[in-house]
Amino acid sequence: MSDVKRVLFFSKSAGFEHDTVKRGDAEWAPAELFMAQFGPANGYEVVCSKDGSLFGPEYLAGFDAYVFCTTGNLEEVGTDGHPAFPAGGKQALLDAVAGGKGFIGIHNGSDTFHGPNDTVDPYTAMLGGQFLTHGAQQDAKQVVVDPAFPGLEDLPAEFTTHDEWYVQKNVAADIHVIVNQLTEGMTGEMYETRGPYASVWARRDGDGRVFYIANGHRPDNWEAPEFKTILLAGLNWVTGRTEATL
Repeated sequence: MSDVKRVLFFSKSAGFEHDTVKRGDAEWAPAELFMAQFGPANGYEVVCSKDGSLFGPEYLAGFDAYVFCTTGNLEEVGTDGHPAFPAGGKQALLDAVAGGKGFIGIHNGSDTFHGPNDTVDPYTAMLGGQFLTHGAQQDAKQVVVDPAFPGLEDLPAEFTTHDEWYVQKNVAADIHVIVNQLTEGMTGEMYETRGPYASVWARRDGDGRVFYIANGHRPDNWEAPEFKTILLAGLNWVTGRTEATL
């Protein structure tokens, strides 16, 4: 593919550090290794980083899309010790997305920038939802709601994934649900008291395009064919390679 798009995969953990993005003694985390292979194989140049200090208008302008697998207040150094956003860095990100860049949140991307006293943080408003809680890892049936979303033609209408499943709050009214998670048969009060809810969605933020994928807690799930199909569909849409009716 000649039209190579440039993607920033950002995985700073100011809060809980997931195994998918934990480097430990290795040079790269499992999710970074995945993205470094998955991106180029599909026509994307991927830059993996945990350095929040770089976030500014000029730096962000160098990418077509940002993929976040993050936690906590990224304006603080927090858990992983990597540099935090500088003053104005968060607003630079929000402005870049609203100005036309693409954004994908994966799993813990919704566990980022919680507003005080349950207010809706501007980051949450951009993404379309915010992490509330989760239960034990377990199977959950996924049902495709929008099979016409470009790139999902070969995705099974229903499939089951074993993962840690987030329940969201502050869900935007304008999200376009692509995949629903069924709660029937799941264990845990947070699931048993809820009906089906979105596990993959898309929305527009100003001139930008935003996509969210709920699963991805387990490193092995990044290699699942369903995950890769959904992620590629999201990348292609947020970078303008495909068009969808939301």
